[in-house]
Amino acid sequence: MPDRKHRIFLIDDHPLVREWLASLIQQQSDLVVCGEADSASEATKRITAAKPHLAIVDLSLGEVSGLELIRHLKHMHPELLIIVLSMHDERVYAPRALRAGARGYVMKRETANRIVEAIHQVLDGKLGVSEAVSAILSERFVNGQAAAEESPIEQLSDRELQIFRLLGQGRDTRTIAENLHLSIKTVQTYCARIKEKLGLTNATELLREAIRWSENQAA
Repeated sequence: MPDRKHRIFLIDDHPLVREWLASLIQQQSDLVVCGEADSASEATKRITAAKPHLAIVDLSLGEVSGLELIRHLKHMHPELLIIVLSMHDERVYAPRALRAGARGYVMKRETANRIVEAIHQVLDGKLGVSEAVSAILSERFVNGQAAAEESPIEQLSDRELQIFRLLGQGRDTRTIAENLHLSIKTVQTYCARIKEKLGLTNATELLREAIRWSENQAA
C-alpha cells in the first residue's frame, strides 16, 4: 500500500541527478518520491507540504550550502531524516554533515545499490556511511578531538571551508561575494581568518593552497 511506503524528498540542483534518483527510488517496493527541489529555498517551501520521512541533499546548492540547509531543516523538522549525496570528499565533509544533523553520507561515485542501502540503514535508525567514515568517527570518539585537530582544514568553519573551496575552483572574492550574497568585505574577512588558521601569510599563498587542496579533492 502507498501509505506504507517511506516518503523520500530529493534536493539537488542537477535535473539529471534528480531524475536518476527518482527512477532508482521508485524501483524500490518500500520507497516513494514525494517531492523534489533544485535549491535550498525551494526545498524549504515544499518540504512541509510533502511530509517526507527522509530527504536526500546535495551539498552544492548555490548561495546556501547543503550544510546550512541541513541545519535549517532539522530545526524546522526535527523528525526528518537526512542523507547527503555529494561529490565532495566524505573524509572532509561527512563528519561536518553528521554534526549538522544528517544521518548518512554517500559519494555520488558510489553504486546505486549503495545509495539504496544507505537509505534503508538510516530508515532503520542506523548511520548510512562508508567503512572509511565509520573508522574516522570511531577514532575521533576514542581520541576525542585530537584526530580532527591533526588536519588544519578541520579548523575551518563550514562557511570558511565553502569559501576556501570556491577559491580553489578559481573564483575571485567578488564572484564569491555575489554567489553567496555576501559583501566583498565579509568575504575578505573570511579569507583573513582562513589564512590565520592555515598559517598562510598572504593572498598568493592562500590561493595556491586552495588550488592544491581542490586538486587533491578531485583526484
